[in-house]
Amino acid sequence: MTNASAALRGFGPVFALLFALQFVSMGAMEMSGPFWPIHIKALSPSDSVFGLAGIGVYICPMLGVSLTSAFWGRMGDRHGNRLMMVRALAGLAITQLLIAFAQDVWTILALRFLQGAFAGYIAPAQAYGVQVTGGRDRAGLFAWLQVATNVGSLGGAFLGGLILDELPFAAINLTAGVICALCAATAWTSLPVPPNGIVPVRSATATFTAHAPSGSAPVSGLLVLMGMLLASRMVLQVPFSLYMTQVFGTQHWVTGLSYGLLALGFVVGAPLWVRFFGGRTKSYVLGWSVLISASCLAITHLAGITGSIAFFATLYFVWGALLGGTTPALLSLISTATQNDRQGSVLGLAQTCQQGASIIGIVAGVAVTQSFGLEAAFPLVSTLYALSFLVALGIWLKARHSPGEGAQP
Repeated sequence: MTNASAALRGFGPVFALLFALQFVSMGAMEMSGPFWPIHIKALSPSDSVFGLAGIGVYICPMLGVSLTSAFWGRMGDRHGNRLMMVRALAGLAITQLLIAFAQDVWTILALRFLQGAFAGYIAPAQAYGVQVTGGRDRAGLFAWLQVATNVGSLGGAFLGGLILDELPFAAINLTAGVICALCAATAWTSLPVPPNGIVPVRSATATFTAHAPSGSAPVSGLLVLMGMLLASRMVLQVPFSLYMTQVFGTQHWVTGLSYGLLALGFVVGAPLWVRFFGGRTKSYVLGWSVLISASCLAITHLAGITGSIAFFATLYFVWGALLGGTTPALLSLISTATQNDRQGSVLGLAQTCQQGASIIGIVAGVAVTQSFGLEAAFPLVSTLYALSFLVALGIWLKARHSPGEGAQP
């Protein structure tokens, strides 16, 4: 908590508000995250419809985001990322309220697609954060915004489980819609709008990414690695609640808590990784990406073979802590390679790639578990982490032989 307070004070009061908005809005959206398969199964007239809709309920918003993020990023560069944040939060609020009253799976899928197409909050929030902080300590900035997302995920999943144990599923969406509407109003009235809608950018140096990574860490390679890591993580998105019920026989609140432990691990690990990477070369950070990928492979293998819920939960927490050293660091390298007036566009492109990778992971997870059973979920995750390891190894080896890697930033 002390580290969090110090980080918020270091970035300034505007970032503190940005952190709070990210935490609350993402928590609201995650209340339904692990429980969609249960709701979709209850509404589906057949197993084939459930199989399709169970994938679609997660993929449709991701598809919407992936198709529109680059466009909204360009709009943010032209008209201000603050406006894009308000637009995204309003889109989340409206679609969540409409979903609460939807009574068939196809209407839900259509609304979930529109939710992604008109939302896409995270990318403009990141770009706005870069502008607010003047590009200072991008790794720390992205890490703390991810911490806000994952704290919200932890609390949201647990709260969603408590609501579902007592009330219908619609109550989760109604609650989330109201919360997102309040966040949109707060962003509109409280976040500053400097002249021309753009926060002046101060000259500053990133923590460990001062050298442009065009040769040593090409953006395309970083996007591929980030996508592989996300695809590995998202395999369990759809089958998680069913896996917990079938393998461990847990109640909904235990499922929500276990689901949130991944986020809690990220919350604990991300600030530590930022401090550990501080002042290091890109090659050093990418080398640790290789080790993190290998560690995730081992952790997910153990999680897939254990019969102990306590050990499983512990592994899930450790897995989250390892993930804290991935996306924020990679996003920092990508952001630092980009001009300040193009942050919205490039971070929007990064979000498009992330959503596309997430779709691949979800589809792969559903296809494998429906073909070979829920027991095949974790072996698939481990296999994808093995591929991530190979990608990370290739990028690291290239970075080691690039000029300028021997100097400290």
